[in-house]
Amino acid sequence: MTNAPQLILASASPRRLALLQQIGLEPDHLIPADIDETPKKHETPRSLAIRLARGKAEVVRQTADGSEDLRASVVLAADTVVAVGRRILPKAELTDQALMCLSLLSGRGHRVFTGVAVAEPSGKVRTKLVETRVRFKRLTRSDMDDYIASGEWRGKAGGYAIQGLAGSFVVKLTGSYPAVVGLPLVETAGLLSAAGYPVHQGWATAAA
Repeated sequence: MTNAPQLILASASPRRLALLQQIGLEPDHLIPADIDETPKKHETPRSLAIRLARGKAEVVRQTADGSEDLRASVVLAADTVVAVGRRILPKAELTDQALMCLSLLSGRGHRVFTGVAVAEPSGKVRTKLVETRVRFKRLTRSDMDDYIASGEWRGKAGGYAIQGLAGSFVVKLTGSYPAVVGLPLVETAGLLSAAGYPVHQGWATAAA
């Protein structure tokens, strides 16, 4: 389809890129959005996830609008927030943060909120929020120490990556697995389709 808009993924996450590729979508451009992700006072986890996804989409939309080549593009952004009750867990960067997260998650359920936003060339922004419930087994100190030693947790919401080694901690998941990884596929495809992006255009040759 020569008239199809280009797709911009407002993320540097290899996980989100891989998820898009899984459903036959290859972004034309990767433009990570640099925004302040600090939660506001009394902000709920679900509000934060949607605000950050929208904020990322809007920032990259502005960048696209300033370029003649990118002006007609559709911008896709997402953000994932892990919470225990109303407590928002950090995107762990330090060992102490990772240990705190794992200690909180051990033997109990938590929620993962993933916000998705699609910004159209018109400036309209469509959003969806996906909530997934995850329960971890009770972690031993050895479980936590060995996981921290792996380094896989670094930069991950809640201090873990479900698609990696931490998958062995998950007793139960209710909701969207890809949303926990970083991008809910049903909702993403729906938003892109509503924005006029031909989600299925590459499917005919996908198995070739």
